[in-house]
Amino acid sequence: MAEKIKILYLDDEMDNLTGFKATLRLDYQVYTAVTVPGALEHLEKHPDIRVIFCDQRMPGKTGVEFFEEIRSTHPLPMRILLTGYTDIDSVIDSINRGNIFRFVKKPWMEAEIVSAIEEANKFYQANSMLSIKNDELQRAYNELDKFAYSVSHDIRGPLSGILGAIDVARDMHDIAEMKEMLFLMEKSLKKLDTYILSMHDYYSLQRGELHIGEIDFQKMLDEFKDIYRMIATNANINFKVNINQREPFRSDTVPLKLILNNLLSNAFKYQNKNNDAKMVDLTIEVAKGVAIITVSDTGIGILGNHLGEIFNLFYRASSQEAGSGFGLYNVKSALLKLNGQIEVNSVLNKGTTFKVTIPSK
Repeated sequence: MAEKIKILYLDDEMDNLTGFKATLRLDYQVYTAVTVPGALEHLEKHPDIRVIFCDQRMPGKTGVEFFEEIRSTHPLPMRILLTGYTDIDSVIDSINRGNIFRFVKKPWMEAEIVSAIEEANKFYQANSMLSIKNDELQRAYNELDKFAYSVSHDIRGPLSGILGAIDVARDMHDIAEMKEMLFLMEKSLKKLDTYILSMHDYYSLQRGELHIGEIDFQKMLDEFKDIYRMIATNANINFKVNINQREPFRSDTVPLKLILNNLLSNAFKYQNKNNDAKMVDLTIEVAKGVAIITVSDTGIGILGNHLGEIFNLFYRASSQEAGSGFGLYNVKSALLKLNGQIEVNSVLNKGTTFKVTIPSK
């Protein structure tokens, strides 16, 4: 059954409020108030009130003044003025100051009130959708601004490095020096390639649909083990993996791999170089329809004031290693698609633990 439309009626005459509520209570959720503070209290407790009726003639404050007061604090509810007289100046004042949606003359008829509510509700729904779309558009603009900056910085940076190396290599004759330049060019190209792959992941997550299938975490991790064990050996990092999958698990392979790869990549990349006992610990536990993935490291850690920002697009909490600012944002996007959650615990210069919880589909 559809939820009843919530209505607020403010009037200093109790008989009017009683009659209004008695007439409409079966079809609508009606709240009444005899004072402005009482009306404001209802608005605070019930932010989903869609239509507000107010009598124009009240002691201390007119209906127009009340509507003018709440325009900025409660912009979405549709405002309907009840008035027993036809003063044209008051009508003009109501439109200009209170942004009144409609007038209803007193004494009102039930059919006229119901018509006003239904029409106001349509406008409320349209305005609400427009507000949501405006918020989405603003977020898109913000991401576009960040993307434009990132392109200029993260793509042109490696390209400038390559062009600089080429320019220097033109005057070189020593093979060893040329090899050094080639190494620098390779490093810049790998950085650029990583950035482009991250962008690809980002747009795939934004537009792609889920493809649900059976997940075997042991087989999935076999693809990552060789890569990260090689990194672990070269960097003298103890890489431990523990998988305990007690039951079948259904999800989408692509976002799951993205989550694992990004968390493991960060765990290895941001190790504390002064620590002689470097470690990355991956644990996957599947039970009762939920997969819990935990990635712990002995890394540089994350400052407390950065923890709330690390999942934002292009945000970088550390400059120790070059990053694109896509990684944890992509993790968050992937988790939204999988209806998952992530928790972070970190101690500066001690390490970080990410705990991911994903329900089976």
